[in-house]
Amino acid sequence: MVTKILVAGAGSIGRRHAENLAALGAEVTLRGWRDWGLAGLEADLAQHDALVVATATDLRLPLIEVAARMEKPLFIEKPLAFRRDELAAIERVTGAIADRSMLGYMMRYHPAFRVLAQTDLSDIFQFSLTIGHDVTQWRQNWRFSESYAAKAEGGGVLLDLCHELDMAACLFPGLAPVSVEAQGHAGYRGVDMASRISLRNTQVTGEVTMDYLTPKMHRQAILRGTRARHHFDYVAQDYRSETFDGVTQHERPLERNAMFMAISRDFLALVEGRATSDVEHLPRLDLALPSARLVADCWQAREFIGTIDKELP
Repeated sequence: MVTKILVAGAGSIGRRHAENLAALGAEVTLRGWRDWGLAGLEADLAQHDALVVATATDLRLPLIEVAARMEKPLFIEKPLAFRRDELAAIERVTGAIADRSMLGYMMRYHPAFRVLAQTDLSDIFQFSLTIGHDVTQWRQNWRFSESYAAKAEGGGVLLDLCHELDMAACLFPGLAPVSVEAQGHAGYRGVDMASRISLRNTQVTGEVTMDYLTPKMHRQAILRGTRARHHFDYVAQDYRSETFDGVTQHERPLERNAMFMAISRDFLALVEGRATSDVEHLPRLDLALPSARLVADCWQAREFIGTIDKELP
C-alpha cells in the first residue's frame, strides 16, 4: 500500500520535501497554509498517513497538536520552536509519536559531517562553526521583507541557519550558551542579521557564528584538539584532519539534494515501521530534542549590540 503524506506549507522547502517524498514512492499532497485552517488540515490529514510541517516557525504548534491528537507521524522543519515554553508544549503533545517523527536537521546526513560524527573527539578543547551569505542573493524574485526571515517572532539568522548549532550539539553533547551577541537592522526590529554564540560544556568551549551579510557563501568547521585539528570547508568541499603524523584529506563529494533524500527516506521508514539508515545522529524527534532546546535557549539569550547598515528590500 502506498504511503500518503500531507505537506503543509507550499514555499520552497515544502515543495522540495513534496518532490523528494514523491520520488521515493509516496503519494504526496502539497497544501499552502493560507485559507486552509485547522479544520481543513484535520479533514485532509484523516486521509493521509503522516504530516510534513513546513510552515513558518511561529505557526507550527496548532498543526503539530492536530497531528499528535490524530497520532500521525510528523516531519517538522527546523527550528522546532524558538521559545522554551512552546518547545515544552510540543514535547508534551508529541510524546506518543516522537519516536516515529522527524526534525529537519538534514545536515546530519552530510558525508563530511558524518566523518566528524564517526571520529573520536574526546581531545577537542575548542571549536568554531561558521556559516553566512548575503541573504539578498539567495533566490531570484525574492524579497527579504516579504519572507519569514524578516519576522521578529521566528525569523532572523540564528533560527534560519541553526544547522550549525545542531551539529555542535551532536558533536559535543551538553552544550549551553554563555552569551549570544546579535546585530540587528533598523528596518527590522528584533531580527538578528548576524549572531555570535559562545558555548561550553564541561570539556569544550566554542562558538557558532552566522550571518545574512557576507558577499560569498562560507561554511566551515574548525575543531582544535591535542591529537588533531580538523578543518572542514563545506563550500570548497575541502575536509582536512591534521595530526602529528601528517594531514588526512577526506574526499566526500556531495550533491546537496542527497541529504534531503536521505532524511526523507528515513522519515518514510519511521512512518512505515521499517528500519532507518545507519546515520550516526538520526534526527528522530525524541532524539533531537536536546538540540532543539539549545536553539531555543540561544534565541532567547540574544543580546543586540548594534545594527547593520545594509539595504534589505
